[in-house]
Amino acid sequence: MSFFTDYDMYLFGQGTHYEIYNKLGVHPGEVDGKRGIYFDVWAPHASSVSVVGDFNGWDEDADVLTRIDNREIGIFETFLTTPKPGDLYKFLITTPDGKKLYKADPYAREAELRPGTASKIPEVWDFEWTDKKWLKKREDSYSTFEEQPLAIYEVHQGSWKRHPGRDDDGFYNYREFAKVLCDYVKEMGYTHVELMGVEEYPYDGSWGYQVTGYYAPTSRYGSSEDFAYLVNYLHNHGIGVILDWVPAHFPKDDFGLENFDGKPLYEYTDPKKSDHPEWGTKIFDYGKNEVKNFLIGSALNWIERYHIDGLRVDAVASMLYLDYGKRPGEWTPNQFGGNENLEAVEFFKHLNTVVAGRNPGAIMIAEESTAWPNVTGDKREDGLCFSYKWNMGWMHDFLDYMKLDPFFRKDNHNKMTFAMSYNEAEKYILVLSHDEVVHLKCSMINKMPGLEDDKFKNLICGYSFMMGHPGKKLLFMGQDFAQYHEWDEKKELDWYLLENPKNRKINDTMKELLHLYKKYPAMYELDCSWKGFEWINADDSYRSIFSFVRKSKDGTNNLLFVINFTPMDYEDYRVGVCSPEKHTLVFSANNKKASRKKTFIPEEKPCDGKDISIGYSLPAYGVCVFKFDYEGTKKFKLKK
Repeated sequence: MSFFTDYDMYLFGQGTHYEIYNKLGVHPGEVDGKRGIYFDVWAPHASSVSVVGDFNGWDEDADVLTRIDNREIGIFETFLTTPKPGDLYKFLITTPDGKKLYKADPYAREAELRPGTASKIPEVWDFEWTDKKWLKKREDSYSTFEEQPLAIYEVHQGSWKRHPGRDDDGFYNYREFAKVLCDYVKEMGYTHVELMGVEEYPYDGSWGYQVTGYYAPTSRYGSSEDFAYLVNYLHNHGIGVILDWVPAHFPKDDFGLENFDGKPLYEYTDPKKSDHPEWGTKIFDYGKNEVKNFLIGSALNWIERYHIDGLRVDAVASMLYLDYGKRPGEWTPNQFGGNENLEAVEFFKHLNTVVAGRNPGAIMIAEESTAWPNVTGDKREDGLCFSYKWNMGWMHDFLDYMKLDPFFRKDNHNKMTFAMSYNEAEKYILVLSHDEVVHLKCSMINKMPGLEDDKFKNLICGYSFMMGHPGKKLLFMGQDFAQYHEWDEKKELDWYLLENPKNRKINDTMKELLHLYKKYPAMYELDCSWKGFEWINADDSYRSIFSFVRKSKDGTNNLLFVINFTPMDYEDYRVGVCSPEKHTLVFSANNKKASRKKTFIPEEKPCDGKDISIGYSLPAYGVCVFKFDYEGTKKFKLKK
């Protein structure tokens, strides 16, 4: 009897074998009382398949697989008693025209350390998950996930920190990384980490975005069990884990998925649909059930086998549009003559509903940069069913504004207010990701105008605005202490900068903002609704000052933000308020005179279209955040 059964065959052919990773690839088993390893691979166009590896001296004739199905699906299988955990292997595929292709296992759980390209038989896990409380909490909050705080620290493990003077690149392994990353993230106040470059990939310079192992944590930092330890450790310390996931394209490495069995298999047959000219990569065939099953199985592998809390899906726009990055004549229209990839649309709906249905509380995040509607809408709205969408429009407008000399900001005031005009269209994450601090775009601190002191004050204003603005948050590593140079995957962050008072102040301010964010539900529970936000003055372009309110659901602990984006001091600044209750200063930046917990009683002095207001000193590049309630049981008499 075959390990890959007729029922497996049926589900795989339908694209609904959601635990396909438990069948294809390598798996321990027993036949006639002998323990060994099953090898299974999908290769319908192959004339023959064998497995070569450490266990047979890489002899191409030693272990030939049998085609086990009588359909067109094309599953090859064998059972061997000689392989052992740790052995390297590849599938040797002979094509109909006699060519021999040495291919890594698409479903491998582990891979050889680059520059090697073989797959590895994993050790049997001696690991017990201890994160039941975290997973239960995640599941219990799934119906209100958008009302929960989400502050993401995007991190690339290989360049976060390194051990100096070692020949192995000095990488922290997954277990070491768990401790040091957890300590930093908890101290700072982030709720989640987003890990770049975890799926196995051959070239360091791709940062993990040209994947060859969709089921394997990269061997750069340890084994699959070590990676499970990292996730488990973070969960046990209250930190969620999101993974970058890349279903948009794959590289053309000889050992990878391209022409896997001698013909296009994972990619489209039509070269106008299968090629990314800009990236030099191949596009998955989203119309083929087995390919969709491969990708959905990969997503579920990370979420169910490794307890990942969510996936950030890379390059969604490139999947949705058939003409993405292509010139006229380089793409094939859909059946209606349009540029929408209807197969990718159906794939996203299938993927996201399956992930949510099987794993309540797990989130799916779209890196989508266009105006495609209803990315986070549900099926009733013909939506793509993502949990969140990166707000790339906000990011571009924000950075365009922040780069300007303060003198010119008055003419670009709308760049900071425009995002609220479409805020209810999707469930957004505000992102300042790795993409914004590479390729000569400058680090965040060096985007800021002015001399050094002005740069730091500007950055504090910018981060304060971001944290106060509706939308979940993401910030890339190094930017929370104002690293000067662009991100470089070949070296660790410049942690020594924390000895510089200015960099330390940025780090301390960001820490205070993150803890403020988690402390006050007004900053996150009504992100997607105007019920949670009100402009006090969105039109003070001449002074480049923004004032707005973030509202809580119960009317208590609301927050008034006032941010001055110029080097002008205002000794008696006045702002309109929407409640007669006292206003308590809970955060101030670039303001030496302000004292925390100082209270201000609203006065009957009209301002900003309000009948009442408060007055205080607003310094150059000043940021003030006040806490207040709407009319409650305790009344405060207005000043005349």
